[in-house]
Amino acid sequence: MTITACYPGSFDPMTRGHLDLVERGLRLFDHLVVAIGVNGEKASLFSLEEREGLIRAEVAQFGDRVEVATFDGLVVDFCKARGVGVLLRGLRTVSDFESEMAMAFTNRRLASEIETVFMMPSEDYAFVSSRLIKEIVRAGGSVSDFVPPHVERALANRLGD
Repeated sequence: MTITACYPGSFDPMTRGHLDLVERGLRLFDHLVVAIGVNGEKASLFSLEEREGLIRAEVAQFGDRVEVATFDGLVVDFCKARGVGVLLRGLRTVSDFESEMAMAFTNRRLASEIETVFMMPSEDYAFVSSRLIKEIVRAGGSVSDFVPPHVERALANRLGD
């Protein structure tokens, strides 16, 4: 039996912390769908197409075990349409836990057949967030320890002087 998990997020931009979860998720699951969600309430730095391209370039190293897709609407509807039974979510902080737990309970009410699995990041990336990355770049700092090189270049092109 092949187990596929969905790792949803905005990935604006994808960080080494996100990639850490992809790599470690592949230890548990046969196939992983990195699902980039459209969030109308959030102003994104990169377009959906740009985020998709940046992520595809990075996850190509995993071959056909990782797929990149986009979705608009509820992640559980996306999962049901694809026959995916597991949501993979990262937890960095206590506040992440509180919001993720509420989301997991809501998703369970909407689609009880889909399980949520929480994974803590490597301690090297537990503090990394896309928001923090953007702030560092805007202030002229280096983010090479936090994002892949092609993402760093894209950030510099978008936010640099």
